[in-house]
Amino acid sequence: MSIDRSLKSADSLSRHRNVLTREERLLALADEDKWEEGKDSVFGLPKVSHRKAGVGKKSQKPGKETD
Repeated sequence: MSIDRSLKSADSLSRHRNVLTREERLLALADEDKWEEGKDSVFGLPKVSHRKAGVGKKSQKPGKETD
């Protein structure tokens, strides 16, 4: 029996995830000043959008022009 593709590489844990852990959500909310430790509850946290950074086009170096 072969191993499933998703289980092969150790790099799979560093890929983009849509769902954040509670700790990651708390850090994101603290950065936005929407949560304070000791004051606010860790339950019922608001949703935190986590967008993957888009890959952009490489800009050409100045001085090189293509026609």
